[in-house]
Amino acid sequence: MFPYIPLTEQDEREMLEKIGVNSIDDLFKDIPSDVSLHRPLDLPKSKSELEVSTYLSGLADANNSISHMPSFLGAGAYDHYIPSIIHHITGRSEFYTSYTPYQPEVSQGTLQYIFEYQTLITRLTGMEIANASLYDGGSSIAEAALMCANTNKKKKVVISKSVNPNARMVAKTYTDAQGIELIEVDMKDGLTDLDALKEAVTEDVGAVIIQSPNFFGYVEDVQAATDIAHSQKKTSMILSADPMSLAIFKKPADYGVDVVVGEAQSFGIPVAAGGPYLGYIAVNKPFLRKLPGRIVGQTVDRDGKRCWVLTLSAREQHIRREKATSNICSNQGLNVLAATIYMVTMGKKGMREVAEQSTKKAHYAFNELTKSGKFKPLSDAPFFKEFTVVSDVPTKELNKKLKEAGIVGGFEAKRFYDDLGNATIIAVTEKRTKEEIDKFVKIMEEA
Repeated sequence: MFPYIPLTEQDEREMLEKIGVNSIDDLFKDIPSDVSLHRPLDLPKSKSELEVSTYLSGLADANNSISHMPSFLGAGAYDHYIPSIIHHITGRSEFYTSYTPYQPEVSQGTLQYIFEYQTLITRLTGMEIANASLYDGGSSIAEAALMCANTNKKKKVVISKSVNPNARMVAKTYTDAQGIELIEVDMKDGLTDLDALKEAVTEDVGAVIIQSPNFFGYVEDVQAATDIAHSQKKTSMILSADPMSLAIFKKPADYGVDVVVGEAQSFGIPVAAGGPYLGYIAVNKPFLRKLPGRIVGQTVDRDGKRCWVLTLSAREQHIRREKATSNICSNQGLNVLAATIYMVTMGKKGMREVAEQSTKKAHYAFNELTKSGKFKPLSDAPFFKEFTVVSDVPTKELNKKLKEAGIVGGFEAKRFYDDLGNATIIAVTEKRTKEEIDKFVKIMEEA
């Protein structure tokens, strides 16, 4: 970053001398020569703070934002309304500077909101235990797969192709490293092919993974998939679920699933360029000591006052690192806090209203979009706040016209599913107005 790092040559020499290195080249000698940049960075000469600020502001102003453009893009990250109280509380220094609560005696505030988060997730899913969170929805699926396979001592995991492709790629990376075979099951009409699933689930399969609502927005037959998984001894059922859908859907525990995972970005976390995200995982007691990460518990101190402690924490963080099967050693503290505030602020009625409004508006958009016949539904299956349509026009062309009109379009399914042709995945949340939806449909049809 020279010349924008304010270090003198003398400063540099003293630092190199302190760590016992002769030169900057020696410091980075582990980087292969063929990938090293053998020239200075292409940056202009030093500028004043005002000049740099003006230049960067100009670059930032060239960006579009969903705060100024209505968005119909979902595919795992959703533009739900974020109550102002969330930014107010998470912006307080005692929260945004806090990290993993290594010392419980001085981390009572952090431990309390993690405890509340765990409690809310278990109530939402119907499961018995939730941990302090995971990095994102993808890693929650991957961690669940490893947990089940290692618990059942089986070396195969079956996952539906209707699961978010990014999450499947993460799971593939995790399982390969552990010597576990990840078997993908095909879809039929936008849903998991249950016949193919039944054929794939053999006695050496440790877990079955489906997502509902799935990547295309459709509601899967969770009960049928669970029955198929449990037809084999010690095979676990993992369900990836949008937590917002659980405000109106049956609790996953009622289907008899063993693990519930998912992405909780919808709970008060903004849509941004690649994050931040918040993975959740909830299990029943048999998985208590296999659960990655940490669990916060409630107790009393020596004076009989209510307090919080780390009841269980990742073994690999403190002891027995050589036996680690998980890389989760911290929690997404600030995101957990945002999700906790969201759930507490909205309450059961508020979350149900968000889920119902999103569902009704998505169905209105679907009906308006398909009634002309220009757009065909990928599936006749029920959907939540997201659906998929197919047309004669490539998604990129549709989205180009939408962008010109100041609208963020849907997701191009062809990026991951070549066989689906011009399929567009469209998300509609409670934020979208009738006027925005009507304009979206008009431009889509004109395009």
